[in-house]
Amino acid sequence: MDEQASTVLTAQRPAGIPWRLKTAEIITDGQWRMLLAIMDTILPSVQRESTAPRRKRLSRAYISDTRYQDAISHLRKDTVVLDFASEQDLDRYLSERPIDDLLFQQVLKGMLHYLPHETRTLLFRILYILSTQAGALLLTGYATPMTRLSIEDRTKVLNGWANSYIYQIRGLFRQLTTLAKVVFASTNPTFHALSGFPATPTGWKPHAKSTFEFVQFPPAPQASTPVPPAEFETDVVIVGSGCGAGVCAKTLSEAGHRVLVVDKGYHFDPDEFPMARGDAFFHLFDGAATVSSDDASIVVVSGSCFGGGGTVNWGASLQTQGFVRDEWAGERGLGFFGTQGFQACLDRVCGQMGVDDNFEPNHGNGLLMEGARKMGWAAKKVPQNSGGGEHPDGYCAFGCATGEKKGPVNGWFPDAARHGTKFVEGLKVERVLFDEKVKSRRAVGVVGTWTSRGKGARLDGPDDEKVVRQVIVRAKKVIISSGTLWSPVILKNSEYRLQNPQIGRNLYLHPVTVIHGFFKEDVRPWEGGILTTAVNAFENLDGKGHGVKLECLAMMPCFPFQFLEWSDGVDWKLLALKYRHMNTFFSLARDRDTGYVYPDPDSGQPRVVYTPSAFDRKHAMIGLVALAKILYVQGALEIHAALPGMRPFVRDEASPSTSATAGEDLVSTVADAGVADPRFKAWLAELEARGNKPPLTPFGSAHQMGTCRMSTSQKTGVVDPRGRVWGTEGLYVSDASVFPSASGVNPMVTNMAISDWISRNVAEDMRRDEVKERAQL
Repeated sequence: MDEQASTVLTAQRPAGIPWRLKTAEIITDGQWRMLLAIMDTILPSVQRESTAPRRKRLSRAYISDTRYQDAISHLRKDTVVLDFASEQDLDRYLSERPIDDLLFQQVLKGMLHYLPHETRTLLFRILYILSTQAGALLLTGYATPMTRLSIEDRTKVLNGWANSYIYQIRGLFRQLTTLAKVVFASTNPTFHALSGFPATPTGWKPHAKSTFEFVQFPPAPQASTPVPPAEFETDVVIVGSGCGAGVCAKTLSEAGHRVLVVDKGYHFDPDEFPMARGDAFFHLFDGAATVSSDDASIVVVSGSCFGGGGTVNWGASLQTQGFVRDEWAGERGLGFFGTQGFQACLDRVCGQMGVDDNFEPNHGNGLLMEGARKMGWAAKKVPQNSGGGEHPDGYCAFGCATGEKKGPVNGWFPDAARHGTKFVEGLKVERVLFDEKVKSRRAVGVVGTWTSRGKGARLDGPDDEKVVRQVIVRAKKVIISSGTLWSPVILKNSEYRLQNPQIGRNLYLHPVTVIHGFFKEDVRPWEGGILTTAVNAFENLDGKGHGVKLECLAMMPCFPFQFLEWSDGVDWKLLALKYRHMNTFFSLARDRDTGYVYPDPDSGQPRVVYTPSAFDRKHAMIGLVALAKILYVQGALEIHAALPGMRPFVRDEASPSTSATAGEDLVSTVADAGVADPRFKAWLAELEARGNKPPLTPFGSAHQMGTCRMSTSQKTGVVDPRGRVWGTEGLYVSDASVFPSASGVNPMVTNMAISDWISRNVAEDMRRDEVKERAQL
């Protein structure tokens, strides 16, 4: 985009919801009405009793005037919401019925497409059963379908599901309430206006348009039967465009090789960032950010667009810690990680991205650092990959408009493109091709399905505007860099030659649990860098490098709101109004215990089997308690832990402390008492007793590692110490899936450093191949 054009833009260019998600009918009208009735219960229209009609509507929640005035008084006392809005604005927000909004319905229906087949089948079956008299009696205790119950009675039903003895019903409660909260936070304009949350960062102006050229394939000849695949020939094909792929493309193209980078996702220009939240789920994240483990105990969020996780991550750029390197070099037998050669790789990738800590933290990150200091706990700044400058962009989880975040798209692919790298978007690779002539295990390319853009390069247009073709890419070397979820699936799909049972196993997820703090200050949590500080005092709780780090969550409303506990729609809508006074933090565990990935037998999508273990949950709870103490000493008025049924802690500055014991000076105020405040100590004891057992306790993961583990033997891993897939020739994996175990820090820099090493090994292998070929001439 030229300078003049960028100055007149006032909002992002919309990407739109994909056509098939808006038009495909996967749910019956009756099931849809029942689903909307449940959504209406979670996010109801609310009216004061004094203004209610004589005959109350079933689809509306009613509150007493006393409760309403208490809410008004609380908002005036502890927030600035009513400094910018009137009581009439508040009435309009409360009375609004989110399910009447077309965008809410479109996003909700779109997300249903991404639920695993059996999960969707179970949901639809329950929605049908709820519409019958017998089924309603069984699942709700009422002989009346839920659509004909009052909001009050429906609320009782949902809370009954939360405590059901049936495991699947408890999981369904968690999934439905999470869906409702996320869609609301992402699409509701009244909430955005009332909370003061702007669509773009302050001073938003998009970076110049990218100059990447993407290979296009023509439609298949109409007379051809069967339809022949399109073909492309190159030296190296890299499947995926994330952090590992960016490093590999730059290294190998600069070494003089022809490189083709292919990705199932699509590229977006800076003027489409930060992408509108309703669109972003479908265009930037795998499975519309709804991927969860089979037992629904953890949500797994991963990037799925050009640039992969590097497009949507939060800029945290931490090098692999010494105790992890020692484990990989010693216990795992991978000596390279203990050398200065690996340190050179780390320094090289950080230098390319201009990683430094030259910035001022925002409210949440500063609070974390200062609270840790007050508690005497170790904490530090988290360097950012922002080219050596400040990057105060809280929206970067939905794409970087300024180009300051130097991930694959802004930090690596421009150099690769200048050295001849070509790119393909919309190509979903299904499997690796091997040399059939000699029945060898030598990889010679990949095959997949390419889907073009529609008219005007749009992605939200009708499918009949798009070209869909099978594509075969033939190459001397194949690098799978599709991420920890997809790389093992591609390998598993690659015929009989790749039957290593280790493929897909050893899944590490860095499970996180969260806690919210609400403050008197006007926090404006969307402003400033996302994750720029970390408390590392609890990173080695078992003496073997397993523990937790305490960090800040991205504060786009959909991220914290999915973890904001729900038990009543009225209370939840009122609590959401305090968003601009809120910060959310998480306890991230370096997990010891693992899960695995396998392809869905119906869709071929990656499926995740993972339940946070008791060992790792214990560490997560220690971190959650520590975060609560930091929030307390930093003056949080309310502390809400994302644990089912856990009441919030509400500060009462007026109550005297009785925490003094014999020999101690009596402290007269709660503020003086600090974390020794007896009310707070009692609440912490309740928190620990509550526990964090899934699936009702919401765990999340933004870091996936280990499913193509690097090892010294095929019996214990998938790739050898140089990144080659065991038992093959010319086939490599280069992404976070090769980690020998969990990194314990944001995996981007470790991923890039290992990819720097692997890509240099590929270049060396290619030089050796060329020498052999010349010798045979």
